[in-house]
Amino acid sequence: MRDLVALSALPSLWAARPIAGVVDSFLDVLVAGLRLDFAYARVADPRGKRTIEAARTGANRDSLDLDHTRRIADAFAPYLSNVGPATIANPIGSGSLRILVLRLGMAKAGDVVIASHRAEFPTDVDSMIITAAANQMQVWLRMDRLQLARRRAEATLEHRELEQREHENLFLHVRELREEADIARTFGGIVGDSGVLKDILDQVVLVAPTDATVLLLGESGTGKELFAREIHERSRRRDGPLIRVNSSAIPREMFESEFFGHVRGAFSGAVRDRPGRFQLAHKGTIFLDEVSDLPIDMQPKLLRVLQEQQYERVGDDSTRQVDVRVIAATNRDLRAEIAAGHFREDLYYRIGVFPIQIPPLRDRADDIPILALHFARLVAKQLGIGEPRIDPQQLAVLQSYGWPGNVRELENVIERSVILAHGANLRFEELLPSQTRSLSTPSFPSLRSRDDASSDVISDEEWRRLERANLLAALDRADGKIYGAGGAAELLGIKPSTLQSRLRALQIARPRR
Repeated sequence: MRDLVALSALPSLWAARPIAGVVDSFLDVLVAGLRLDFAYARVADPRGKRTIEAARTGANRDSLDLDHTRRIADAFAPYLSNVGPATIANPIGSGSLRILVLRLGMAKAGDVVIASHRAEFPTDVDSMIITAAANQMQVWLRMDRLQLARRRAEATLEHRELEQREHENLFLHVRELREEADIARTFGGIVGDSGVLKDILDQVVLVAPTDATVLLLGESGTGKELFAREIHERSRRRDGPLIRVNSSAIPREMFESEFFGHVRGAFSGAVRDRPGRFQLAHKGTIFLDEVSDLPIDMQPKLLRVLQEQQYERVGDDSTRQVDVRVIAATNRDLRAEIAAGHFREDLYYRIGVFPIQIPPLRDRADDIPILALHFARLVAKQLGIGEPRIDPQQLAVLQSYGWPGNVRELENVIERSVILAHGANLRFEELLPSQTRSLSTPSFPSLRSRDDASSDVISDEEWRRLERANLLAALDRADGKIYGAGGAAELLGIKPSTLQSRLRALQIARPRR
Protein backbone atom coordinates (compact mmCIF):
# COMPACT_ATOMS: atom_id res chain seq x y z
CA MET A 1 0.00 0.00 0.00
CA ARG A 2 2.86 2.38 0.80
CA ASP A 3 4.22 1.70 -2.69
CA LEU A 4 0.87 2.70 -4.26
CA VAL A 5 0.77 5.92 -2.22
CA ALA A 6 4.33 6.71 -3.29
CA LEU A 7 3.42 6.14 -6.94
CA SER A 8 0.73 8.85 -6.78
CA ALA A 9 3.42 11.41 -6.08
CA LEU A 10 5.44 10.58 -9.18
CA PRO A 11 3.94 13.27 -11.50
CA SER A 12 4.88 15.97 -9.01
CA LEU A 13 8.41 14.58 -8.67
CA TRP A 14 8.73 14.49 -12.47
CA ALA A 15 7.34 18.01 -13.02
CA ALA A 16 10.67 19.73 -13.72
CA ARG A 17 12.40 16.81 -15.43
CA PRO A 18 13.00 16.35 -19.17
CA ILE A 19 11.22 13.43 -20.78
CA ALA A 20 14.35 11.24 -20.96
CA GLY A 21 14.79 11.55 -17.18
CA VAL A 22 11.13 10.77 -16.59
CA VAL A 23 11.32 7.59 -18.70
CA ASP A 24 14.44 6.47 -16.82
CA SER A 25 12.72 7.12 -13.48
CA PHE A 26 9.59 5.26 -14.59
CA LEU A 27 11.63 2.16 -15.49
CA ASP A 28 13.53 2.36 -12.19
CA VAL A 29 10.22 2.33 -10.30
CA LEU A 30 8.95 -0.69 -12.23
CA VAL A 31 12.16 -2.71 -11.90
CA ALA A 32 12.45 -2.01 -8.17
CA GLY A 33 8.76 -2.39 -7.29
CA LEU A 34 8.17 -5.56 -9.37
CA ARG A 35 11.63 -7.20 -9.11
CA LEU A 36 11.85 -7.34 -12.92
CA ASP A 37 14.58 -8.93 -14.99
CA PHE A 38 14.10 -6.54 -17.91
CA ALA A 39 12.22 -3.33 -18.64
CA TYR A 40 12.15 -1.47 -21.96
CA ALA A 41 10.30 1.73 -22.87
CA ARG A 42 9.74 3.50 -26.18
CA VAL A 43 7.99 6.87 -25.67
CA ALA A 44 7.24 9.60 -28.21
CA ASP A 45 8.56 13.02 -27.21
CA PRO A 46 5.52 15.32 -26.87
CA ARG A 47 7.60 18.01 -28.62
CA GLY A 48 7.52 15.82 -31.72
CA LYS A 49 11.26 15.83 -32.27
CA ARG A 50 12.27 12.24 -31.42
CA THR A 51 11.41 8.92 -29.77
CA ILE A 52 12.88 8.26 -26.33
CA GLU A 53 14.19 4.72 -25.74
CA ALA A 54 15.51 3.33 -22.45
CA ALA A 55 16.13 -0.11 -20.90
CA ARG A 56 16.91 -1.62 -17.50
CA THR A 57 17.90 -5.03 -16.20
CA GLY A 58 17.37 -6.43 -12.75
CA ALA A 59 21.11 -6.97 -12.38
CA ASN A 60 21.97 -3.40 -13.44
CA ARG A 61 19.52 -0.68 -12.57
CA ASP A 62 21.67 2.07 -14.05
CA SER A 63 20.69 3.39 -17.43
CA LEU A 64 22.04 1.04 -20.08
CA ASP A 65 24.13 2.36 -22.96
CA LEU A 66 22.74 2.62 -26.45
CA ASP A 67 24.05 -0.74 -27.64
CA HIS A 68 22.47 -2.68 -24.74
CA THR A 69 19.23 -0.76 -25.10
CA ARG A 70 19.12 -1.54 -28.82
CA ARG A 71 19.75 -5.25 -28.19
CA ILE A 72 16.86 -5.40 -25.72
CA ALA A 73 14.62 -3.41 -28.07
CA ASP A 74 15.35 -5.80 -30.95
CA ALA A 75 14.68 -8.79 -28.70
CA PHE A 76 11.29 -7.52 -27.54
CA ALA A 77 10.19 -6.04 -30.88
CA PRO A 78 8.31 -9.17 -32.07
CA TYR A 79 6.15 -9.12 -28.93
CA LEU A 80 5.04 -5.48 -28.95
CA SER A 81 1.71 -6.45 -30.50
CA ASN A 82 0.83 -8.74 -27.57
CA VAL A 83 -2.26 -7.69 -25.63
CA GLY A 84 -1.76 -9.74 -22.45
CA PRO A 85 0.83 -11.63 -20.38
CA ALA A 86 2.79 -14.26 -22.25
CA THR A 87 5.60 -16.73 -21.64
CA ILE A 88 8.53 -16.58 -24.03
CA ALA A 89 12.05 -17.92 -24.27
CA ASN A 90 14.57 -15.54 -22.81
CA PRO A 91 15.78 -13.76 -25.97
CA ILE A 92 19.04 -12.60 -24.42
CA GLY A 93 19.68 -15.32 -21.87
CA SER A 94 18.66 -18.81 -20.68
CA GLY A 95 15.31 -20.04 -19.43
CA SER A 96 11.94 -18.45 -20.01
CA LEU A 97 10.35 -15.09 -19.16
CA ARG A 98 6.89 -13.83 -18.43
CA ILE A 99 6.36 -10.55 -20.32
CA LEU A 100 3.69 -7.87 -20.32
CA VAL A 101 3.28 -5.03 -22.85
CA LEU A 102 1.84 -1.72 -21.57
CA ARG A 103 0.26 0.87 -23.85
CA LEU A 104 0.75 4.46 -22.69
CA GLY A 105 -2.25 6.56 -23.67
CA MET A 106 -4.76 6.34 -26.49
CA ALA A 107 -2.70 8.49 -28.84
CA LYS A 108 0.12 5.94 -29.13
CA ALA A 109 2.27 7.87 -26.71
CA GLY A 110 4.50 4.86 -26.20
CA ASP A 111 4.99 1.20 -25.31
CA VAL A 112 6.60 -0.42 -22.27
CA VAL A 113 7.73 -4.08 -22.13
CA ILE A 114 8.42 -5.58 -18.75
CA ALA A 115 9.69 -9.12 -18.10
CA SER A 116 10.24 -11.36 -15.07
CA HIS A 117 11.49 -14.91 -14.60
CA ARG A 118 8.78 -15.46 -11.96
CA ALA A 119 6.26 -17.99 -13.24
CA GLU A 120 3.36 -16.28 -11.44
CA PHE A 121 4.14 -12.85 -12.91
CA PRO A 122 2.12 -10.73 -12.88
CA THR A 123 0.33 -11.33 -9.61
CA ASP A 124 -2.65 -9.28 -8.50
CA VAL A 125 -0.37 -7.04 -6.47
CA ASP A 126 1.95 -6.73 -9.50
CA SER A 127 -1.01 -5.73 -11.67
CA MET A 128 -2.06 -3.04 -9.18
CA ILE A 129 1.46 -1.59 -9.13
CA ILE A 130 1.75 -1.78 -12.93
CA THR A 131 -1.63 -0.09 -13.43
CA ALA A 132 -0.85 2.62 -10.89
CA ALA A 133 2.60 3.31 -12.34
CA ALA A 134 1.29 3.32 -15.92
CA ASN A 135 -1.51 5.71 -14.93
CA GLN A 136 0.97 8.10 -13.32
CA MET A 137 3.14 8.00 -16.41
CA GLN A 138 0.13 8.77 -18.57
CA VAL A 139 -0.86 11.63 -16.21
CA TRP A 140 2.61 13.11 -16.56
CA LEU A 141 2.55 12.76 -20.35
CA ARG A 142 -0.86 14.43 -20.51
CA MET A 143 0.29 17.24 -18.19
CA ASP A 144 3.46 17.67 -20.21
CA ARG A 145 1.48 17.91 -23.45
CA LEU A 146 -0.89 20.44 -21.91
CA GLN A 147 1.99 22.52 -20.62
CA LEU A 148 3.68 22.32 -24.00
CA ALA A 149 0.47 23.36 -25.75
CA ARG A 150 0.06 26.24 -23.29
CA ARG A 151 3.66 27.39 -23.86
CA ARG A 152 3.18 27.17 -27.60
CA ALA A 153 -0.08 29.11 -27.40
CA GLU A 154 1.57 31.74 -25.20
CA ALA A 155 4.52 31.94 -27.59
CA THR A 156 2.17 32.25 -30.55
CA LEU A 157 0.17 34.94 -28.78
CA GLU A 158 3.34 36.76 -27.78
CA HIS A 159 4.63 36.49 -31.35
CA ARG A 160 1.37 37.83 -32.72
CA GLU A 161 1.38 40.65 -30.19
CA LEU A 162 4.97 41.42 -31.15
CA GLU A 163 4.06 41.34 -34.84
CA GLN A 164 1.08 43.59 -34.10
CA ARG A 165 3.27 46.03 -32.21
CA GLU A 166 5.88 45.93 -34.96
CA HIS A 167 3.14 46.43 -37.55
CA GLU A 168 1.72 49.36 -35.57
CA ASN A 169 5.20 50.83 -35.10
CA LEU A 170 5.93 50.35 -38.80
CA PHE A 171 2.61 51.92 -39.71
CA LEU A 172 3.33 54.90 -37.45
CA HIS A 173 6.84 55.17 -38.84
CA VAL A 174 5.61 55.07 -42.43
CA ARG A 175 2.91 57.62 -41.63
CA GLU A 176 5.50 59.88 -40.01
CA LEU A 177 7.77 59.51 -43.02
CA ARG A 178 4.90 60.30 -45.36
CA GLU A 179 3.95 63.32 -43.29
CA GLU A 180 7.56 64.46 -43.28
CA ALA A 181 7.77 63.80 -46.99
CA ASP A 182 4.60 65.80 -47.61
CA ILE A 183 5.74 68.69 -45.44
CA ALA A 184 9.52 68.82 -45.47
CA ARG A 185 10.66 66.98 -48.58
CA THR A 186 11.90 68.81 -51.63
CA PHE A 187 8.64 68.31 -53.53
CA GLY A 188 9.91 65.75 -56.02
CA GLY A 189 12.63 67.47 -58.05
CA ILE A 190 11.94 70.92 -56.59
CA VAL A 191 14.89 71.83 -54.37
CA GLY A 192 15.21 74.82 -52.07
CA ASP A 193 14.01 76.38 -48.85
CA SER A 194 13.84 80.08 -49.59
CA GLY A 195 10.80 82.00 -48.44
CA VAL A 196 9.66 82.80 -51.96
CA LEU A 197 9.81 79.13 -52.96
CA LYS A 198 7.91 78.06 -49.86
CA ASP A 199 5.14 80.52 -50.75
CA ILE A 200 4.86 78.91 -54.19
CA LEU A 201 4.83 75.40 -52.74
CA ASP A 202 2.06 76.42 -50.36
CA GLN A 203 -0.02 77.32 -53.42
CA VAL A 204 0.82 73.96 -55.01
CA VAL A 205 -0.38 72.09 -51.92
CA LEU A 206 -3.54 74.18 -51.88
CA VAL A 207 -4.60 73.71 -55.50
CA ALA A 208 -3.33 70.16 -56.17
CA PRO A 209 -6.28 68.23 -54.60
CA THR A 210 -8.78 70.18 -56.72
CA ASP A 211 -9.49 69.82 -60.44
CA ALA A 212 -8.96 73.53 -61.09
CA THR A 213 -7.04 74.49 -64.22
CA VAL A 214 -3.63 75.85 -63.27
CA LEU A 215 -1.56 78.37 -65.25
CA LEU A 216 2.17 78.34 -64.46
CA LEU A 217 3.85 81.60 -65.33
CA GLY A 218 7.58 82.12 -65.36
CA GLU A 219 10.73 82.49 -67.36
CA SER A 220 12.27 79.65 -69.31
CA GLY A 221 14.26 77.26 -67.17
CA THR A 222 12.48 77.97 -63.89
CA GLY A 223 11.16 74.41 -63.63
CA LYS A 224 7.51 74.85 -64.58
CA GLU A 225 7.28 71.21 -65.64
CA LEU A 226 8.48 70.11 -62.19
CA PHE A 227 5.73 72.15 -60.57
CA ALA A 228 3.19 70.67 -62.99
CA ARG A 229 4.36 67.17 -62.10
CA GLU A 230 4.14 67.96 -58.39
CA ILE A 231 0.56 69.21 -58.76
CA HIS A 232 -0.34 65.99 -60.60
CA GLU A 233 1.34 63.75 -58.01
CA ARG A 234 -0.56 65.45 -55.20
CA SER A 235 -3.93 65.26 -56.95
CA ARG A 236 -6.59 62.57 -56.96
CA ARG A 237 -5.43 61.81 -60.52
CA ARG A 238 -1.97 60.72 -59.39
CA ASP A 239 -2.61 57.14 -60.58
CA GLY A 240 -3.54 58.39 -64.04
CA PRO A 241 -1.18 59.56 -66.79
CA LEU A 242 0.59 62.90 -66.96
CA ILE A 243 0.91 63.83 -70.66
CA ARG A 244 3.22 66.71 -71.62
CA VAL A 245 2.68 68.68 -74.81
CA ASN A 246 5.28 71.21 -75.93
CA SER A 247 3.17 73.57 -78.03
CA SER A 248 6.21 75.32 -79.50
CA ALA A 249 7.55 72.04 -80.94
CA ILE A 250 4.41 71.08 -82.91
CA PRO A 251 4.24 72.08 -86.59
CA ARG A 252 1.35 74.42 -87.25
CA GLU A 253 -0.48 72.02 -89.57
CA MET A 254 -0.24 69.16 -87.04
CA PHE A 255 -1.71 70.86 -83.97
CA GLU A 256 -5.22 69.46 -84.26
CA SER A 257 -4.03 65.92 -84.98
CA GLU A 258 -1.50 66.08 -82.14
CA PHE A 259 -4.05 67.30 -79.62
CA PHE A 260 -7.14 65.32 -80.66
CA GLY A 261 -5.87 62.47 -82.86
CA HIS A 262 -6.99 61.41 -86.32
CA VAL A 263 -8.55 58.50 -88.16
CA ARG A 264 -7.03 56.59 -91.01
CA GLY A 265 -7.23 58.49 -94.27
CA ALA A 266 -7.96 61.84 -92.63
CA PHE A 267 -5.07 63.40 -94.55
CA SER A 268 -2.09 62.38 -96.62
CA GLY A 269 0.14 60.14 -94.50
CA ALA A 270 -2.60 59.14 -92.03
CA VAL A 271 -2.20 55.39 -92.64
CA ARG A 272 -3.76 54.37 -89.32
CA ASP A 273 -5.87 55.70 -86.48
CA ARG A 274 -3.84 57.66 -83.97
CA PRO A 275 -4.97 58.81 -80.50
CA GLY A 276 -4.38 62.42 -79.56
CA ARG A 277 -2.76 63.74 -76.42
CA PHE A 278 -6.11 64.44 -74.76
CA GLN A 279 -7.22 60.85 -75.27
CA LEU A 280 -3.93 59.59 -73.82
CA ALA A 281 -4.42 61.86 -70.79
CA HIS A 282 -7.92 60.55 -70.02
CA LYS A 283 -8.45 60.26 -66.22
CA GLY A 284 -5.15 62.03 -65.73
CA THR A 285 -3.51 65.40 -66.39
CA ILE A 286 -2.35 67.10 -69.57
CA PHE A 287 0.44 69.65 -69.30
CA LEU A 288 0.35 72.26 -72.07
CA ASP A 289 3.82 73.80 -72.09
CA GLU A 290 4.39 77.03 -74.03
CA VAL A 291 0.62 77.42 -74.40
CA SER A 292 1.16 80.92 -75.81
CA ASP A 293 2.51 79.31 -79.00
CA LEU A 294 -0.87 77.80 -79.87
CA PRO A 295 -2.07 79.05 -83.29
CA ILE A 296 -4.94 81.49 -82.93
CA ASP A 297 -7.23 79.28 -85.03
CA MET A 298 -6.54 76.29 -82.78
CA GLN A 299 -7.44 78.08 -79.58
CA PRO A 300 -11.26 77.85 -79.87
CA LYS A 301 -11.04 74.05 -80.14
CA LEU A 302 -8.92 73.91 -77.00
CA LEU A 303 -11.41 76.21 -75.29
CA ARG A 304 -14.23 73.81 -76.16
CA VAL A 305 -12.40 70.86 -74.62
CA LEU A 306 -11.82 72.85 -71.44
CA GLN A 307 -15.46 73.93 -71.23
CA GLU A 308 -17.30 70.81 -72.40
CA GLN A 309 -14.70 68.01 -72.09
CA GLN A 310 -15.56 67.03 -75.69
CA TYR A 311 -13.63 66.86 -78.96
CA GLU A 312 -13.57 65.22 -82.39
CA ARG A 313 -10.63 63.49 -84.01
CA VAL A 314 -9.47 64.79 -87.38
CA GLY A 315 -11.53 63.05 -90.06
CA ASP A 316 -14.09 61.70 -87.58
CA ASP A 317 -17.64 62.98 -87.10
CA SER A 318 -18.24 61.28 -83.73
CA THR A 319 -17.81 63.33 -80.57
CA ARG A 320 -15.67 61.90 -77.80
CA GLN A 321 -15.82 62.60 -74.09
CA VAL A 322 -12.68 63.08 -72.05
CA ASP A 323 -11.95 63.54 -68.35
CA VAL A 324 -8.75 65.53 -68.09
CA ARG A 325 -7.24 68.12 -65.80
CA VAL A 326 -5.31 70.85 -67.63
CA ILE A 327 -2.15 72.53 -66.42
CA ALA A 328 -0.77 75.17 -68.78
CA ALA A 329 2.52 77.04 -68.75
CA THR A 330 4.05 79.99 -70.54
CA ASN A 331 7.04 82.28 -70.29
CA ARG A 332 5.25 85.17 -72.00
CA ASP A 333 2.95 87.93 -70.82
CA LEU A 334 -0.39 86.60 -72.00
CA ARG A 335 -2.11 89.94 -71.49
CA ALA A 336 0.36 91.49 -73.92
CA GLU A 337 -0.28 88.60 -76.31
CA ILE A 338 -4.03 89.27 -76.03
CA ALA A 339 -3.50 92.95 -76.74
CA ALA A 340 -1.41 92.02 -79.79
CA GLY A 341 -4.14 89.69 -81.05
CA HIS A 342 -2.07 86.55 -80.62
CA PHE A 343 -4.07 84.95 -77.80
CA ARG A 344 -7.79 84.71 -77.09
CA GLU A 345 -8.99 86.46 -73.97
CA ASP A 346 -11.69 83.83 -73.22
CA LEU A 347 -9.08 81.07 -73.37
CA TYR A 348 -6.84 83.06 -71.07
CA TYR A 349 -9.56 83.26 -68.43
CA ARG A 350 -10.31 79.56 -68.84
CA ILE A 351 -6.72 78.36 -68.34
CA GLY A 352 -5.92 81.00 -65.74
CA VAL A 353 -8.32 79.82 -63.03
CA PHE A 354 -5.42 79.43 -60.60
CA PRO A 355 -2.29 81.22 -61.83
CA ILE A 356 1.03 80.52 -60.10
CA GLN A 357 3.99 82.78 -60.80
CA ILE A 358 7.21 80.73 -60.69
CA PRO A 359 10.04 82.98 -59.51
CA PRO A 360 13.24 83.28 -61.57
CA LEU A 361 16.42 81.96 -59.98
CA ARG A 362 17.75 85.50 -59.39
CA ASP A 363 14.83 86.00 -56.98
CA ARG A 364 15.76 82.77 -55.21
CA ALA A 365 19.41 83.53 -54.57
CA ASP A 366 19.23 81.80 -51.19
CA ASP A 367 18.42 78.56 -53.00
CA ILE A 368 21.44 78.69 -55.33
CA PRO A 369 23.92 77.03 -52.88
CA ILE A 370 21.41 74.25 -52.14
CA LEU A 371 20.72 73.71 -55.83
CA ALA A 372 24.42 73.75 -56.71
CA LEU A 373 25.27 71.10 -54.13
CA HIS A 374 22.24 69.06 -55.19
CA PHE A 375 23.23 69.09 -58.87
CA ALA A 376 26.87 68.36 -58.02
CA ARG A 377 25.84 65.25 -56.08
CA LEU A 378 23.60 64.05 -58.91
CA VAL A 379 26.28 64.53 -61.57
CA ALA A 380 28.94 62.87 -59.42
CA LYS A 381 26.65 59.89 -58.89
CA GLN A 382 26.02 59.60 -62.62
CA LEU A 383 29.75 59.75 -63.34
CA GLY A 384 30.58 57.31 -60.54
CA ILE A 385 32.94 59.68 -58.75
CA GLY A 386 33.13 61.10 -55.25
CA GLU A 387 31.01 64.08 -54.28
CA PRO A 388 32.89 67.26 -55.28
CA ARG A 389 33.47 70.21 -52.98
CA ILE A 390 32.31 73.76 -53.58
CA ASP A 391 34.02 76.50 -51.58
CA PRO A 392 31.89 79.29 -50.11
CA GLN A 393 33.66 81.78 -52.38
CA GLN A 394 32.54 79.81 -55.43
CA LEU A 395 28.98 79.68 -54.14
CA ALA A 396 29.14 83.46 -53.85
CA VAL A 397 30.23 83.59 -57.50
CA LEU A 398 27.14 81.60 -58.44
CA GLN A 399 24.92 83.89 -56.37
CA SER A 400 26.37 86.98 -58.03
CA TYR A 401 25.30 85.88 -61.49
CA GLY A 402 21.90 86.85 -62.94
CA TRP A 403 21.08 83.41 -64.38
CA PRO A 404 18.98 84.39 -67.41
CA GLY A 405 18.61 80.65 -68.12
CA ASN A 406 17.50 80.07 -64.52
CA VAL A 407 17.74 76.62 -62.90
CA ARG A 408 18.38 74.87 -66.21
CA GLU A 409 21.41 77.04 -66.86
CA LEU A 410 22.71 76.47 -63.32
CA GLU A 411 22.38 72.71 -63.76
CA ASN A 412 24.35 72.83 -67.01
CA VAL A 413 27.10 74.95 -65.45
CA ILE A 414 27.44 72.56 -62.51
CA GLU A 415 27.61 69.55 -64.81
CA ARG A 416 30.37 71.13 -66.94
CA SER A 417 32.29 72.13 -63.81
CA VAL A 418 32.16 68.62 -62.31
CA ILE A 419 33.43 67.11 -65.57
CA LEU A 420 36.26 69.64 -65.88
CA ALA A 421 37.29 69.52 -62.21
CA HIS A 422 38.77 65.98 -62.37
CA GLY A 423 38.05 65.50 -58.67
CA ALA A 424 39.29 68.93 -57.57
CA ASN A 425 37.15 71.68 -56.02
CA LEU A 426 34.66 73.19 -58.42
CA ARG A 427 35.32 76.62 -59.92
CA PHE A 428 32.89 78.63 -62.00
CA GLU A 429 34.49 81.94 -63.06
CA GLU A 430 35.60 80.67 -66.47
CA LEU A 431 32.32 78.84 -67.12
CA LEU A 432 30.01 81.80 -66.66
CA PRO A 433 29.53 84.56 -69.23
CA SER A 434 31.95 87.46 -69.08
CA GLN A 435 29.54 89.71 -67.24
CA THR A 436 30.07 87.67 -64.06
CA ARG A 437 33.83 88.18 -64.20
CA SER A 438 33.18 91.82 -64.91
CA LEU A 439 31.66 92.15 -61.47
CA SER A 440 35.19 92.14 -60.05
CA THR A 441 36.90 93.96 -62.96
CA PRO A 442 34.28 95.96 -64.85
CA SER A 443 35.02 97.13 -68.37
CA PHE A 444 32.21 99.60 -68.98
CA PRO A 445 33.72 103.04 -69.62
CA SER A 446 30.38 104.78 -69.30
CA LEU A 447 30.03 103.43 -65.78
CA ARG A 448 33.63 104.14 -64.77
CA SER A 449 33.03 107.83 -65.40
CA ARG A 450 31.25 108.06 -62.08
CA ASP A 451 33.11 109.72 -59.27
CA ASP A 452 31.68 107.65 -56.42
CA ALA A 453 33.25 104.50 -54.99
CA SER A 454 30.62 102.31 -56.63
CA SER A 455 31.94 102.97 -60.13
CA ASP A 456 33.50 99.46 -60.13
CA VAL A 457 30.11 97.81 -59.53
CA ILE A 458 27.29 97.25 -62.00
CA SER A 459 23.82 96.59 -60.65
CA ASP A 460 21.67 93.74 -61.89
CA GLU A 461 19.17 96.21 -63.32
CA GLU A 462 21.89 98.02 -65.27
CA TRP A 463 23.33 94.79 -66.55
CA ARG A 464 19.94 93.51 -67.73
CA ARG A 465 19.40 96.82 -69.54
CA LEU A 466 22.75 96.47 -71.29
CA GLU A 467 22.15 92.79 -72.13
CA ARG A 468 18.70 93.60 -73.51
CA ALA A 469 20.14 96.34 -75.68
CA ASN A 470 22.89 94.01 -76.91
CA LEU A 471 20.44 91.26 -77.84
CA LEU A 472 18.16 93.70 -79.66
CA ALA A 473 21.15 95.05 -81.56
CA ALA A 474 22.16 91.53 -82.61
CA LEU A 475 18.61 90.74 -83.75
CA ASP A 476 18.46 93.99 -85.69
CA ARG A 477 21.79 93.34 -87.43
CA ALA A 478 20.66 89.79 -88.31
CA ASP A 479 17.27 91.06 -89.59
CA GLY A 480 15.52 89.00 -86.89
CA LYS A 481 17.28 85.79 -87.90
CA ILE A 482 18.37 83.57 -84.99
CA TYR A 483 19.66 80.36 -86.57
CA GLY A 484 22.31 79.71 -89.19
CA ALA A 485 25.07 81.75 -90.77
CA GLY A 486 24.70 85.46 -90.06
CA GLY A 487 22.07 84.79 -87.43
CA ALA A 488 21.95 86.61 -84.09
CA ALA A 489 23.23 83.52 -82.24
CA GLU A 490 26.32 83.39 -84.43
CA LEU A 491 26.96 87.13 -83.96
CA LEU A 492 26.77 86.70 -80.17
CA GLY A 493 28.88 83.53 -80.17
CA ILE A 494 26.27 81.45 -78.37
CA LYS A 495 23.96 78.56 -79.23
CA PRO A 496 20.57 79.43 -80.74
CA SER A 497 18.82 77.62 -77.87
CA THR A 498 20.74 79.76 -75.37
CA LEU A 499 19.76 82.90 -77.23
CA GLN A 500 16.11 81.87 -77.22
CA SER A 501 16.27 81.26 -73.46
CA ARG A 502 17.71 84.74 -72.89
CA LEU A 503 15.13 86.35 -75.15
CA ARG A 504 12.38 84.71 -73.11
CA ALA A 505 14.03 85.63 -69.82
CA LEU A 506 14.19 89.28 -70.88
CA GLN A 507 10.69 89.08 -72.42
CA ILE A 508 11.94 90.06 -75.85
CA ALA A 509 9.32 88.94 -78.36
CA ARG A 510 10.63 86.59 -80.99
CA PRO A 511 10.16 87.80 -84.58
CA ARG A 512 6.93 86.47 -86.06
CA ARG A 513 6.78 85.56 -89.71
